[in-house]
Amino acid sequence: MSGILYDARRIKAYEALQSLGEFAGKDEAFLNALWEELVPDEGMMKEFMYYLDHHTFLDEEKCRNYSLTDLYVWQMDRYNLIRDMGKNTSACNKETMVLNAFRCMLDMKKDPETFLKRLTEGRGMDHVGW
Repeated sequence: MSGILYDARRIKAYEALQSLGEFAGKDEAFLNALWEELVPDEGMMKEFMYYLDHHTFLDEEKCRNYSLTDLYVWQMDRYNLIRDMGKNTSACNKETMVLNAFRCMLDMKKDPETFLKRLTEGRGMDHVGW
């Protein structure tokens, strides 16, 4: 077995992601895509591991001065519209918003201009997702 690297911390993180995803009602495709982008991004992986240990964001990783907490709060604001209508779905639970914050940050790092526009101007009626 020499030559095989075993990182128990990442295995635990993957298992935790699966558990969070189950609570959040996220499908396997979402979770696998999130994991595939978290692993090579050292800063985001550090954030995720910190979240698992402390149940809060480290907020070292930023994109255009936005942190995971900013993205989490932005989502809460979006879902308050749903709550005001009296329809609290699984999409507005804490686990869903945490996973969405990680997804948003990874997407924002790839295309900051698009996401800055969404954060500052809103999605608009013709935008789907996110």
